[in-house]
Amino acid sequence: MNVSLILIILLIGAFVTYFVGDKLASKVALFFSLAALGCSIVLLNHYNLGESISYISQWIIQPKISFVLNADGLGIAMLLLTTALTPIIIFSSFGNSYPNAKGFYALILFMAFAMVGTFLAADGLLYYIFWELSLIPIYFIALIWGNGDTEERRKAVVKFFIYTLAGSLFMLVAFVYLYTKAGSFLLTDLYEVDLSATEQLWIFLAFFLAYAIKIPLIPFHTWQASVYQKAPTAGTMLLSGIMLKMGLYSIIRWQLPIAPIPAKEYMSVFIGLGIAGVIYGSIVALRQKDLKKLLAYSSLAHVGLIAAGTYTLTADGLSGSVLQMIAHGFVVVGLFLAAEIIFRRYETRAIAEMGGIRYQSPKFTSMFLILVLASVALPSTFNFVGEFTVLYSLSQINIWFAVIGGTTIILGAYYMLKMFQHVMLGETNTKPFADVSISEGISLVAIIAVLFFFGLYPKPITDLISPSLDVILKVIHRN
Repeated sequence: MNVSLILIILLIGAFVTYFVGDKLASKVALFFSLAALGCSIVLLNHYNLGESISYISQWIIQPKISFVLNADGLGIAMLLLTTALTPIIIFSSFGNSYPNAKGFYALILFMAFAMVGTFLAADGLLYYIFWELSLIPIYFIALIWGNGDTEERRKAVVKFFIYTLAGSLFMLVAFVYLYTKAGSFLLTDLYEVDLSATEQLWIFLAFFLAYAIKIPLIPFHTWQASVYQKAPTAGTMLLSGIMLKMGLYSIIRWQLPIAPIPAKEYMSVFIGLGIAGVIYGSIVALRQKDLKKLLAYSSLAHVGLIAAGTYTLTADGLSGSVLQMIAHGFVVVGLFLAAEIIFRRYETRAIAEMGGIRYQSPKFTSMFLILVLASVALPSTFNFVGEFTVLYSLSQINIWFAVIGGTTIILGAYYMLKMFQHVMLGETNTKPFADVSISEGISLVAIIAVLFFFGLYPKPITDLISPSLDVILKVIHRN
């Protein structure tokens, strides 16, 4: 199967969605997103049959740039995450009415196109182009269809754009330097480049700056909470559920194999930065009075732990991080959807103005509780598998890393259950709370089903990603 077909479907879908007009835009976007998901599943079947899934075409002769897409197990896992969450995000947005809906849904598909390209690209310059393309649609989604004061929203979105663009320019410089050494941007050629320890350090730091801003890691996180709060919920879902995974994925795919020496030498420093994010995000989340901001800082804590796992340079660390990336993607999209469902009825995100939903909508309350428990890694949920594996890998490096990193579970349980108590229990809000709609219910049930299925049986994903991670680990530890 030609892996480029998925990109073609998403790109054509974006154009068709825009030209069909506002009335049909959401339905057409959903159709093309489901078609991309279907092709991703077919691609997975071909991969499981042992077929080589790639697309290679010479793009530019001088400098030597190739349009190379390669879908190994790790790439397919991230592809499935993207193409599974995109239709959920689109379908869950049916409860909102957007001005210029054709532009809104077309941008979602175009963003999915760029993110899929980032996960599948096997040429450094092609990867960089897709990486930057993903920034354009989310910029306009947040700027045009965002919430709150227009001027504050503009400042938050522009800061995010400049931050991420500036960090990415350092990564581009690193790729140009690697090209002078390898004579090619191909990933396989870059893995073979012979760099000194000093050269690797600069390359490592250039990549780190781009990825730390995108994830984000502290102290590069200052854009996150305001953008998550100001963006429309669909935009927040795209950012937290998929886009930040581009940085975590890229650490494993690009940074560590190309520059392993500084990764080994300064391992404790970068693990420490990840764990610092766990503590900082959790403490700040405890003080939040806005539901979306609380979830934003909760996400910051969880991705800090994932990043720490990647820098352990162990099989358990990389495997646990990928598992947790996928689990976090589904649960954070579910939580932001739950916050949006409440906002549609109460027209507020202030936790103090909510309450009593349990008595009016027990079905929604039950689903929200499951998402909260999954977020704090309750055993039998997908998040537990990922977090346990990451913490185990940290204990192999230093037991204190695991002990301190484990505070994400303890603190997370405290602030998430406290939030649930204030939002869902207590006195009833004066406004009536209508039960979940069909689109809302199907979206939540689909997310919960994934969290339970892979929480009880993660083997399909571990079997899928392990061969790719073994190859990457061999490159990292070959010297």
